[in-house]
Amino acid sequence: MALLEAVGITVRFGGITAVDDASISADVGTVTGLIGPNGAGKTTLFNVITGLQPPTRGRVRFRSHDVTKSTPNSRAKAGMGRTFQRLEAFGSLTVRENVLVAREIHLGAKAMFGRKQDTIVDDLLERVGVTKYANQRADSVPTGTARLVEMARALAIEPRLLLLDEPSSGLDEAETESFGHLLRNLSLDGTAILMVEHDMDLVMAVCDLIHVLEFGKVIASGTPAQIRADRKVQAAYLGFSDDPEPEATREPAHAADSVGPAETTMELPVVEADV
Repeated sequence: MALLEAVGITVRFGGITAVDDASISADVGTVTGLIGPNGAGKTTLFNVITGLQPPTRGRVRFRSHDVTKSTPNSRAKAGMGRTFQRLEAFGSLTVRENVLVAREIHLGAKAMFGRKQDTIVDDLLERVGVTKYANQRADSVPTGTARLVEMARALAIEPRLLLLDEPSSGLDEAETESFGHLLRNLSLDGTAILMVEHDMDLVMAVCDLIHVLEFGKVIASGTPAQIRADRKVQAAYLGFSDDPEPEATREPAHAADSVGPAETTMELPVVEADV
């Protein structure tokens, strides 16, 4: 049994179905990607998993327990850590204080004994690469750095499962590469990672398993190689399918159409907003 199993999740807002009978999983020591265009329901599914949104139908199991009705706080105590699509830093606190607060809340009264927590916080800042910003206010650092601060804060609770919502947004190419190494190292340490991400180069480089969401439905699940080769994914996100078309009905080729699957980067279509 996987560490996390979300089974048959459906979420309806009035007459709108945001997530439609979606089932995904994430396991110890793996990086799992959840991809799809804006509006596909990825963040809503994250909210169900972490307890911020009750499902209309379906179950969430974590560490072999049904947590469908558990509070976000109890899920965090059980080992779920999360970052958000919209930055949620404590702006008036320093970068270091943001992580220290999370650590102290996690430990409760135990945090009052000794100064060991200071060392752990400094180690986390170093691990995610934001040590030089430690004494700056969190609302004064670049967006990419603020996302790494959120990452360190999530790690401060020693999560068994880390849910990351568009974590590479705001990172430059070099920072994204370093972030990919960080994800792989965390997974090697035994952390399960579930990541919503639009950077397909990053997804294909670090993920062991990928779930593809379209209009609230999971249309494919598999390894990066399987997802690249999946015809439904090609048609939905790459704008082409490798099914042969009759010559009489084939449209004239454009320059962009001449690129084959192996040469095409998986750029997802952008729509207005995620739900």
